[in-house]
Amino acid sequence: MLREITDFHDEGKELRGLLETLSESDWQRKTLFKDWTVNDVVLHLHCSDISAAASARDPAEYEALRQKIMEVRKGGLSMIEESRLRFPDLKGRALLRRWWDQLEALCDLLATKNPATRLNWAGPGMGVRMFTTARQMETWAHGQEIYDVMGKDRIFHDRLKNIAVIGVKTFGWTFTNRKLPVPVDVPYVRVTGPSGEVWEWNDPTSGTSVEGDAVEFCQVVAQTRNVADTRLAVKGETAQRWMAIAQCFAGPPNDPPAKGTRFKARAA
Repeated sequence: MLREITDFHDEGKELRGLLETLSESDWQRKTLFKDWTVNDVVLHLHCSDISAAASARDPAEYEALRQKIMEVRKGGLSMIEESRLRFPDLKGRALLRRWWDQLEALCDLLATKNPATRLNWAGPGMGVRMFTTARQMETWAHGQEIYDVMGKDRIFHDRLKNIAVIGVKTFGWTFTNRKLPVPVDVPYVRVTGPSGEVWEWNDPTSGTSVEGDAVEFCQVVAQTRNVADTRLAVKGETAQRWMAIAQCFAGPPNDPPAKGTRFKARAA
């Protein structure tokens, strides 16, 4: 089994541990992400995993599901509004069970795939390894909203390196997705993982760089924090432009949260 599949499963398992401590009223708490409730966040992850499983089973099944979703959204519904419409009664503990069962089923399905297989998604297709890491990234990123609203400290692990890799690899995508020319001076990235291990990518003599804590780098590229709310050392015009709009996930361009708008609430 690919290590990335184990990492994705472990990411989900850790989030499940937090969700199991929530009361029914906690599921209705509004997070700092677009006013989505905790229930909305988990429902979104669940629907994304359903789509991912369809893609892993059969490209035609995935495309049919995607077209069906887009048809429903033609009237102006947002992504989360379509999900609520599709699963109107799936909430709280029942949603937790369904989400977890689907995540485990998705991991089992991905484990049967040849790593060289490319799978369809909302943006460019991805190989199984990167596709799985994308699921880990989304689970980790949206999970942060729940940790934040609950005022809980989060333990970070070196499996974050997968997300840092996606962050680095989507440097060009960040600009292309916004129909902007991709800078030729790719920034050097040097970050320190939770264990103290140093990870680095690209040419250190490029003249533009991002250095600091790996957790903060992942938070910026996954848009769970504004770069101004981190201690990352961002040097050079290209690195500054990148970190201001970095987006390591598929879909249309999204702007990062405004400075000071995403943070951990004080514990009750």
